[in-house]
This record gives sequence, structure tokens and C-alpha cells, in this order.
Amino acid sequence: MSKLKLGAVIDEKPIKVSLELPAALHRDLRQYAEILAQQEGVAVAELEKLILAMAQRFIQTDRGFARARRDRTERTPGS
Repeated sequence: MSKLKLGAVIDEKPIKVSLELPAALHRDLRQYAEILAQQEGVAVAELEKLILAMAQRFIQTDRGFARARRDRTERTPGS
């Protein structure tokens, strides 16, 4: 089985966000959660927590974002 990019979903205090997902994306997320649970040997994560973990992972690994953030910080006076 291929190793998924996402690791175990950490349970933290959530911030309420409401959004609508296309049905196909919802099915894909549910399948991802099930495969991840099997791979990690844990219970299936709630989709809200899975989406949060995916967004965090995406931000952490996006080199272009890291570069733009660093460039922006360097240009901001007084930081």
C-alpha cells in the first residue's frame, strides 16, 4: 500500500468554519479518511479534522508559500 502524505490527525480545539463540498470531493475525503485510519491503525477521523490536517500539511510543504512569506517578512519594516 502506498504511504499517504498525511499522518495521524491530531485532535485540537477547533475553530468553527462552514463550507459546502461537492459530493465527489466528500466521497474522496471519506475514502481518504478510511484508508488513513487503516494505515495508521486508528479510528476514522472526522472529515472536518481531516480537512484541517490536509490544509495544514499543504501550507507546511508549499515551498512557494514559504518563500513568499519569507520575502514578505524581509520587506516589512520593523519586523
